[in-house]
Amino acid sequence: MPNRAEIRKVLKKLEKSEGTLALPENPTPLEKFRHDIQQKFVRYILKTKITQREMAVLLEIDEGKMSKILRHRLDDFSTDRLISLYEKINPNLKIKVS
Repeated sequence: MPNRAEIRKVLKKLEKSEGTLALPENPTPLEKFRHDIQQKFVRYILKTKITQREMAVLLEIDEGKMSKILRHRLDDFSTDRLISLYEKINPNLKIKVS
């Protein structure tokens, strides 16, 4: 099992990579919430078996932005924007704050 220093080193390298980002070691409640929304997009694609391009068309965004969402590169998106996009595929979305 890697120690914390090794994990931090790997996470730092991943931040610079073009692949999928992971949550930080100690995510804030907002980071967790945004990650949960992002995972809903991934689950939707897996469940419906649509492509990234089809999902982008459905959400009326370009495929590059869809790619960023699916790879947890959310810096370009406000939380409101993520919620609005998700509402397009789940109009019955209800958000609870506890």
